[in-house]
Amino acid sequence: MRGTYCVTLWGGVFAALVAGCASERMIVAYRGAAGYVPEHTFASKVLAFAQGADYLQQDVVLSKDNQLIVAQSHILDNMTDVAEKFPRRQRADGHFYVIDFTVEELSLLRATNSFYTRGKRHTPVYGQRFPLWKPGFRLHTFEEELQFIRGLEQTTGKKIGIYSEIKVPWFHHQEGKDIAALTLALLKKYGYQSRSDLVYVQTYDFNELKRIKRELLPKYEMNVKLIQRVAYTDQRETQEKDSRGKWINYNYNWMFEPGGMQKIAKYADGVGPDWRMLIENEWSKVGAVRLSPMVSAIQDAKLECHVHTVRKETLPSYARTMDEMFSILFKQTGANVVLTDFPDLGVKFLGKPARY
Repeated sequence: MRGTYCVTLWGGVFAALVAGCASERMIVAYRGAAGYVPEHTFASKVLAFAQGADYLQQDVVLSKDNQLIVAQSHILDNMTDVAEKFPRRQRADGHFYVIDFTVEELSLLRATNSFYTRGKRHTPVYGQRFPLWKPGFRLHTFEEELQFIRGLEQTTGKKIGIYSEIKVPWFHHQEGKDIAALTLALLKKYGYQSRSDLVYVQTYDFNELKRIKRELLPKYEMNVKLIQRVAYTDQRETQEKDSRGKWINYNYNWMFEPGGMQKIAKYADGVGPDWRMLIENEWSKVGAVRLSPMVSAIQDAKLECHVHTVRKETLPSYARTMDEMFSILFKQTGANVVLTDFPDLGVKFLGKPARY
C-alpha cells in the first residue's frame, strides 16, 4: 500500500515540529563503505570505521552448520561465484541458499558487489563501483566480524556501534532454525546486551520482532534497542502462517495507516523506512519537498527514525547532491539516523570528524 493517505507538511514549517523527534544525528555505514569497496567485506567495514561512521551494519543469515554469516541475502546467487563452485547445489527454484552450505564451503566462495546475471554474463548493479571479482574477497561469520570490530576498538582506542539486521527469520523457522536466538546469544557473548551499549537489532519481520521483545530479550536478560524495518507488501519481504498453518505473504499495509506507528512503538524503539516512504516524490522538487504522513506518524509515536538507504546512484530529482539529500532527511523529515553506502559523505555533512 503506497501513499494510503496524504498530509502535506513543508520542510520549513516541519523542521520546527520535529526538533524533539531526533536525538543525536548519526550515520550508519550500510554494509560498510559499500560505495567504495564490496559490501560486507572486512575492507568495507574497516574503511567505514576510518571514515567516521557511527555504526557498522551487518545483515545476518545462517549456514547449514548453524553459523551466523554476514551476507546481504540468504540467497548466494548474485553476490558470489557459487554457481561456478557448486553448480549442482541449487534448489528447485534455481537459487543457491546460504543455509544449504557449511561455513567451510562458504569460505571457498569469492564474494563481490551485487550483480545481475544474464546467461554467463555478470553486470554490476552499480556500474561505477569497485570492479566485480577483484581481488579475492570472501564471506565471513558474524562472530568474526564482532571480533574484528572489538579488535579495531582495542588497537585504536575508538568505539563504533553495530547495527545488526536479522534476515528473513520466517525462512529460517521454515528450515527449523532460530536465527534470532542465535544472534542475540552471540551479541551478548561480545558484550552487546543493554540499551547503553552501541547496538541496534533490526528486522523486517514484525512477528519476530514481537517475539524478540516479549520472549527472547527476557530469556537472555538483554535489553537492546530494536528497529522495525518497513516494507511495502508487494516487496514480499516477509511471510507468516495463516489460521490454517499455511505460509503466506505478510501484509504491511497497516504500517502506513493511522495508528500503525503507535502499534510498532509497543515493541520497537524505532522504525526503518525507505526514504521514498517519507517523501511524496511526484509532488516534490528542488527546494520544495512534500513529506508523507508517515513522518508525522513516526514523530507522534515517539519512535526513532532510521532512514534507508542513501546512495549517489539513486538520488531523486529533488536532491541534486548527497548533501541536499542528507539535508532533506535530517532537517526536514526529522530522521536521527541515516543509512548510507557512502558514510564519509554523511559524516562530512554532519560536521563530524573522521577517525583517520
